[in-house]
Amino acid sequence: MTRTSTDHDTRTSPLPPPPDGADFVVVANRLPVDRDDSGPEPSWTTSPGGLVTALAPVMQANDGAWIGWAGIPDEDIEPFDIDGMHLVPLTLSSDEVVSYYEGFSNATLWPLYHDVIVAPEFHRTWWESYLRVNTRFAEAAAKTAAAGATVWVHDYQLQLVPALVRALRPDVSIGFFNHIPFPPAELFAQLPWRSQILRGLLGADLIGFQRPADAANFRRAARVHAGFTTKSSQIRVPEDSQAGTGAHIAEARAFPISVDTPALDAAARDPETVARAQQIRSDLGDPETLILGVDRLDYTKGISHRLKAYGELLADGSIDPEQVTLVQIATPSRERIEQYQQIRTDVELAAGRINGEHSDLGTTAIHYFHHSYPREEMTALYLAADVLLVTALRDGMNLVAKEYVACRTGEDGVLVLSEFAGAADHMNQAVLVNPHDIDGLKANILRAIEMEPAERRRRMRALRRRLIRDDVQSWSRSFLDTLEALDDDKDLRRWEAAEAKEPPEPTEPTESPEPGDTPATPREPAP
Repeated sequence: MTRTSTDHDTRTSPLPPPPDGADFVVVANRLPVDRDDSGPEPSWTTSPGGLVTALAPVMQANDGAWIGWAGIPDEDIEPFDIDGMHLVPLTLSSDEVVSYYEGFSNATLWPLYHDVIVAPEFHRTWWESYLRVNTRFAEAAAKTAAAGATVWVHDYQLQLVPALVRALRPDVSIGFFNHIPFPPAELFAQLPWRSQILRGLLGADLIGFQRPADAANFRRAARVHAGFTTKSSQIRVPEDSQAGTGAHIAEARAFPISVDTPALDAAARDPETVARAQQIRSDLGDPETLILGVDRLDYTKGISHRLKAYGELLADGSIDPEQVTLVQIATPSRERIEQYQQIRTDVELAAGRINGEHSDLGTTAIHYFHHSYPREEMTALYLAADVLLVTALRDGMNLVAKEYVACRTGEDGVLVLSEFAGAADHMNQAVLVNPHDIDGLKANILRAIEMEPAERRRRMRALRRRLIRDDVQSWSRSFLDTLEALDDDKDLRRWEAAEAKEPPEPTEPTESPEPGDTPATPREPAP
């Protein structure tokens, strides 16, 4: 095979398992902790995120280790233990934060994987940094995992890690979960390093996605851009002598993530939280309807579309700012990236214009906050709000929608949910909207405001029933149980037996698309 300027020799020699290794290893861009430098000595607290909630019990029960960056550039931190977890910090230089994280991860992959809402940037220096950092994560995992351990790699920042770990430690079981969407093959084709990314991901035994359509997009990309054969959810990965990995079967399936429903439900029932929710409504002037938006300040979240629809409802008199108010929380995000600076400017200008035109003394049309809130305050806000607006233009899942439902202990409230969020696949009792359709969005916001109490309860009751059954713990169990059940040798023998009985699978473009595939004529662009 002719090597191009974008190819890198990733051949490695297998490493022996460490004598005191961990049986369960999580590899993620960030460690599940926050550092507090306010005291005389730095201290660490566990982050309140859903991922640590799902994985902490597994780690505590299986001598687990978590590998990730501590969030502080240019600082070497020794491994330490917290809440029954062994944490292995990796160091990122300031330059790597710019090139690997802000650059390739969030200015190349993020926009590409979110339907190219903004144009992705392709820079070879960013790619080289991404490769170096991924290699460092993989080496740390290989040196941490015990013999036959389970290694679970997370998200788009580390897509090369599975194959690198497989080359270093062929004895371990490898899972990967992609928390964001995976694009159609025609969009993925833009990535100059698409082959390397696919081969990196296909080092895993099990590759999980939020939606069946994302898994189907990935399998199709593997066929179109890597030439691999697929059957149902399986992908046959041939031996790669350059990378040092043997042939195996990779499984690509959907495992929709969820939230810690019992903890959120309990927090929303706490008398202090209930009192705080009442105080929030009082501080806002006791509106008849309190609408809430909670988002990272990101161009994928559709905040501008939401404000446009809300502003038009005020302008045409459909809603009265003395009776209805909108609280928009926009958590700061990636503020050094140009597109994020622009979306902040656009959102703040829109909110200011609407308030200038429709607010009065004692009445504020939009309460806009550009900072984050602690979990307790967010729970009170969810409990206070009559309507939650989730208008994402593209979202892997959107856990805000699920958090809101988990906090609605009175089985009331209305969730207005974008069709383009992964949560829409299994939250069909929400009011589903196309955020690009401003007239439709306006009509559905009004529908939510005016919905009869009986219909609100019926919808919310159904949403909560499913969320109680499918919480974040069931998500992690489902993924890990599936990974444990996979046996590469058995799968290869079964695949080969099936091939002996069946005619050859059609190749692109005559192959029939799988469910969820985006129909189009595949085309392999020139390197």
